[in-house]
Amino acid sequence: MVTMTHNMPNLVPKIALYEPDIPQNTASIARTCSCLGAKLEIIEPCGFLLNDPRFKRVVMDYMKEDEIIIYKSSEEFFEAKKKQRVILMTTRGKKSYTKFNFKKNDTILFGRESAGVPQKIHKIIQNKLFIPMMKKKRSLNLATSVAIVLSENLRQTNYL
Repeated sequence: MVTMTHNMPNLVPKIALYEPDIPQNTASIARTCSCLGAKLEIIEPCGFLLNDPRFKRVVMDYMKEDEIIIYKSSEEFFEAKKKQRVILMTTRGKKSYTKFNFKKNDTILFGRESAGVPQKIHKIIQNKLFIPMMKKKRSLNLATSVAIVLSENLRQTNYL
């Protein structure tokens, strides 16, 4: 696991990505996290390397590779989170993110762009939220979803 190197308070929101497979989305999320003071955590394996030129082009100098917490597996991630609250964002959620009470130290988990998270992870996590959308629409872009939910977390917790 790689640790954050820049100065941040301990109680910050965390965005976790489960096996992301689109480097540009992950880079956009890294920029959002950097600008809004959230930590970015990635559960491997990724569908790309963090030195991928597509990732580097979008993330630019907003976040360095050593500022991202990397977990080698979902088991390692959940072991590290056993005393913290993990919230899963999923199109199969039962509660809107706007009706949920976020806390400053929450970890908000987003699934893989192509497949979400496996059923075994759905079973582990109690809080499963969704972003309301128009009927017959599948999902928002992952980077857009992160920005929407992180903004609500920050609003509720008065973080910024």
